[in-house]
Amino acid sequence: MLEELRITGLGVIEDATLPLGPGLTVITGETGAGKTMVVTSLGLLFGGRADAGRVRADSGRAVVEGRLRLSGGSGRAVLTRVAEAGAEPDEDGSLLLSRTVTSEGRSRAHVGGRSVPVSVLGDVGEQVVAVHGQSDQLRLLRPAEQRAALDRFAGPEHEKLLERFHELYAQWRRVEDDLADRRRNARERNQEADLLRLGLDEITRVDPQPGEDEALREEAQRLEHAEGLRTAAQMAYQAVAGGVDAAADDAPDAVSMLGMARNTLEAQAGVDRSLGDLAGRLAEAAALVTDVAAELSSYLDALDADPARLEAVYERRAALKGLTRKYAEDVDGVIAWADRARARLAELDTSDELLEELDRERRRLAGEVAESAAVVSAARREAAGRFSSDVTTELAGLAMPHARIEVVVAPKSAGRGEPTLEVGGTPTGVGPDGADEVELRLHAHPGAPALPLQRGASGGELSRVMLAIEVVFAGVGGPPTLVFDEVDAGVGGRAAVEIGLRLARLANGHQVFVVTHLPQVAAFADRHLVVAKDTGGAVTTSGVRLVEDTERARELARMLAGLPDSDLGIAHAEELLAVAAREKRR
Repeated sequence: MLEELRITGLGVIEDATLPLGPGLTVITGETGAGKTMVVTSLGLLFGGRADAGRVRADSGRAVVEGRLRLSGGSGRAVLTRVAEAGAEPDEDGSLLLSRTVTSEGRSRAHVGGRSVPVSVLGDVGEQVVAVHGQSDQLRLLRPAEQRAALDRFAGPEHEKLLERFHELYAQWRRVEDDLADRRRNARERNQEADLLRLGLDEITRVDPQPGEDEALREEAQRLEHAEGLRTAAQMAYQAVAGGVDAAADDAPDAVSMLGMARNTLEAQAGVDRSLGDLAGRLAEAAALVTDVAAELSSYLDALDADPARLEAVYERRAALKGLTRKYAEDVDGVIAWADRARARLAELDTSDELLEELDRERRRLAGEVAESAAVVSAARREAAGRFSSDVTTELAGLAMPHARIEVVVAPKSAGRGEPTLEVGGTPTGVGPDGADEVELRLHAHPGAPALPLQRGASGGELSRVMLAIEVVFAGVGGPPTLVFDEVDAGVGGRAAVEIGLRLARLANGHQVFVVTHLPQVAAFADRHLVVAKDTGGAVTTSGVRLVEDTERARELARMLAGLPDSDLGIAHAEELLAVAAREKRR
């Protein structure tokens, strides 16, 4: 639930804070005062497209901030998503959202005080708010949107059926496309495969090993400088251990001198204990030098100056160099190229055996897709009956007692750019969303033909159909906050009262915002906000204020007759408020 909304520098609104709460909140005001800016701000706050043209020139940027109070399943989903983005709620459990748009079109988003991608706000919005306006009514006229609406109504078990269908369909199309590509491009695939095989044969003959080029480089360097290495090692060995040749037998060595120094100090250790400590450290040094001497001796024994070995190393390095010139910068890269080439050869396979195997897999998956599509179609037809009944019932309460909604679920026509399968024994076009075409039709009155919504409903009727559908959706879950932007356009009289009553009932379980021009709807509000325009300065600005008691009656009187100070208008408004209060208690 949104607890508060602040709008700065957006359209005609310079700076406004909207106190929000549960129940039904209506937003009214004169034409051009900026009522729709409230809906626009909600769209921005929840990841909608940023329009730099909406930013006030004097401020240079528009800022929308809102505080969310989270609860239920949608609240848990939101907390999980914002945690993934590195944000977290405040100590009281609420979540602060912010969106900034500059006059240059740059946009920034913050959640919990942390900068996040705008898409995070969009993910939050999907869980907590649904915005309905004139454009949403237009979307509802599209067949794809009508199918999506029916799927949403059908419930979680239907969603599982759809998920299974989507998986099978994707697998089927991948195999279908793979098989077609192998058949269509067999010559090009075979040519590429021949080139890869030539490269693999060359690499296999050389048989490079991981890190071999570097190891051979080091070995060649040792063989090329073998004499210099031997001389250095011999001199070092003589210095630390002595006895390398007869001429040096009497020369003092490091091990002997360290031993003499240690013995000398140990002889006086009883007089001064610190000399004993130094003698111990000399013993450690002697042990280390002895180890070095042993390693030098092993190095001299292993040092190889064989010219034949050096020649073999040169030849092996030349062979590896031939591979690295063609396939990669080093031997490890050549080995990786060979691995990729083997994998690519498997993809390029156009053998009869593989094509037959893929064809069998294609036919098997096509059968499973057809079966899954038939199950989805049956579920849609069952949901269509319930959906039609529920929406028709709501329309009766919206002053359309003789109207009836019909949801037609029909097989897609074959041969319209989508693959065709036999679904339920009938050749049917099958797409990612199934094998059905869904259409909402309206019987405006008894005896009237069932016509598609765009042909059978006037503007006012379409508004009521939209509201009826939303009321039905509210009974099967959905976002906790609903926003209606003048969905009551083209409605008046008793129908307007019924719309207000339906919105009030919808607000019993949801937070509902309604931008309206109808006093009959505004009378049912739990909270009434007025957007007022100020043209006294050089620049037109608007503010938002909460109206109660007599102020509210004056606003309804303005909406009724444009006369907020008329005693007769105020009396009429007070009567309307009393009727609304009485209807809400029923």
